[in-house]
Amino acid sequence: MFEHVSHLVGFVPILPLIGAILNGFYSFSGAKLVRPIVHWIACGSLFLSFVITAATFFHFLSLPTESREVTVTFFNWITTSTFWVDVAFLVDPLSLTMMLVVTGVGFLIHVYSIGYMAHDDGYARYFSYLNLFCFAMLLLVMGSNLLMFFIGWEGVGLCSYLLIGFWFADKEKAVAGMKAFIVNRIGDFGFIVGVLLLFWSLYEVGFPTMNFTELREAAPLLAGKFWLGVPAVTLITLFFFVGATGKSAQIPLYVWLPDAMAGPTPVSALIHAATMVTAGVYMIARLNFLYSMSAFTLNVVAVVGFLTAAFAATIAFAQNDIKKVLAYSTISQLGFMFGAMGVGAYSAGIFHLVTHAFFKACLFLGSGSVIHALSGEQDMRRMGGLKHHLPITFMTFFVATLAIAGIFPFAGFFSKDEILWQTFNRIPALWVVGVVAALGTAIYMFRLATLTFYGKLRLEGEARHHIHESPLSMTFVLVTLAILSVVGGLLGFPDALGHLFGLHESNLIHHWLSEVMPEPTMVPESLPHSVEYGLMIFSFAVAAFGCYLGFNFYTRRVDIPQRIVASYPRFYKLVSNKFYVDELYFAVVVRSLMWLKDFLGRFDLVVIDGLVNLSALGTKLTSFASGWFDRTFVDGAVNSVADGTFLGSAGSRRIQTGQIQSYLYYALGAVVVILLYRLF
Repeated sequence: MFEHVSHLVGFVPILPLIGAILNGFYSFSGAKLVRPIVHWIACGSLFLSFVITAATFFHFLSLPTESREVTVTFFNWITTSTFWVDVAFLVDPLSLTMMLVVTGVGFLIHVYSIGYMAHDDGYARYFSYLNLFCFAMLLLVMGSNLLMFFIGWEGVGLCSYLLIGFWFADKEKAVAGMKAFIVNRIGDFGFIVGVLLLFWSLYEVGFPTMNFTELREAAPLLAGKFWLGVPAVTLITLFFFVGATGKSAQIPLYVWLPDAMAGPTPVSALIHAATMVTAGVYMIARLNFLYSMSAFTLNVVAVVGFLTAAFAATIAFAQNDIKKVLAYSTISQLGFMFGAMGVGAYSAGIFHLVTHAFFKACLFLGSGSVIHALSGEQDMRRMGGLKHHLPITFMTFFVATLAIAGIFPFAGFFSKDEILWQTFNRIPALWVVGVVAALGTAIYMFRLATLTFYGKLRLEGEARHHIHESPLSMTFVLVTLAILSVVGGLLGFPDALGHLFGLHESNLIHHWLSEVMPEPTMVPESLPHSVEYGLMIFSFAVAAFGCYLGFNFYTRRVDIPQRIVASYPRFYKLVSNKFYVDELYFAVVVRSLMWLKDFLGRFDLVVIDGLVNLSALGTKLTSFASGWFDRTFVDGAVNSVADGTFLGSAGSRRIQTGQIQSYLYYALGAVVVILLYRLF
């Protein structure tokens, strides 16, 4: 049934691009806005992409493991005698997994946006940008080579700028878009250096290529290559990781993501769940054959990932804006994904990426439903008691909260537990950091849910009388994502538990991705299943304890967090102000760059402009002297010849009198002169 579907896979990114172009023209044409046309184009194009992706997925399931790879080539882009690049898409289990997330979750967010953006004047422009975002992300995950990947990489950066600053009339929102764009440029510099180092290293060993399938074959050739005494593969992967920290908001380049909440809430869901922030994780997964060659880089990735997970979880405790809490939770969960990549558990990292897409999209869209119902209010201290007013939003949000907290049997339990188990097996010290971050996640997420939905309504003003559940287009999406947040964990049901039920290869996603992402050779042997069972129970107990604390502290024992804040006011102030990292960056980086800008401006004004102006003055003086010489000598000589000619002609005119006797006198005089000349 699906044997010819791979020929259609090229349409997966092209369809949302067509939707973006059509709605873009519609937006800027000034034509009368017909909203159903806009969202039918946007949602329809992405839904068709999802259908093609799903059909391709089922076709791949019917194929042998070694045959699950298709390259769809459109045309040759760059050709030299030793190197070429095609415009082509690579479809394999890894890219298909990402395509399903981007098109599936992306489609649901598009549908949700119909209700959320119903009264916005930029309706067509919004859906055009949303389609363009999905196109760029699909280009990134489907590109068969690093150049195609880089175009998608830069494309999602551009689209994030457009959507974060969507309401650009508000200066604060416009600045947030610029901040995201600029911070990502820092990471992009590292990515570009990594690409150049990789290509140059392969060129020197006689295998210049950028195609992912060929890179996998050529990677062993880099084993003996060094740059400045450092293994080339270590430098290359570290520079790629710099790019990943920018796109996926890891320490130290995470500061743009909380400000990205300035855009519409569905945009936040798309960025955090299905597109941009997962790009860095995907890049490491795609280049796993390089990272597996450098134990040092893997350790760096793991340490940065788990430290980011714990650090962001700490900041989330003290935030009061519902979207800011979710933003820091995204940074923390991305830290878990990077931690998984760092310990070589690539499939576990991708599994958590998938489950995170489900529950984080549900959480963000649920917060959007709350904000929509409260006429734009985002401060949790002014909410409370909303479970009675927004029953569907509450139930779906609560399910997603249990999932992200890691409660069995929700999806987050399986994916996070897999990461913690693999980390315990390989770097136990980081497992401790991961457990602390997991405990923090459960506490701050239940704090969020409790402050928002439990207790008494604290909202004041006219808005408290107009609270209402969101329309069907929004609640349908919330219910769908909540269901996925429950059943999504079955994709990675641990083999250790599967054996108890007589299941063979129950960890479906691990076996699905094993051909593309084999485990690094340096990882130790797995511990016995009994240890894994014990760690599962411990992980569940930690999550349950965190949920209990988060719920109890903000319902029955509200005095405890108040006493903690009163006992440690300086620490609370430090955490609530996000450890002043933004202020530190402003003081050290921004002010330094501003000083450099001013210095270069003055240098340009005084030195460069001075030299240019001095040169102009010299030219002016030279032209003045040249003009004087020309007027005095050159023009003088010419004028003298003219004057002589004029005087000569005047004299000659007097000779010609018309009288014959005068001419005879002249002739006689001439004869006399000649005779005198001849005689003497």
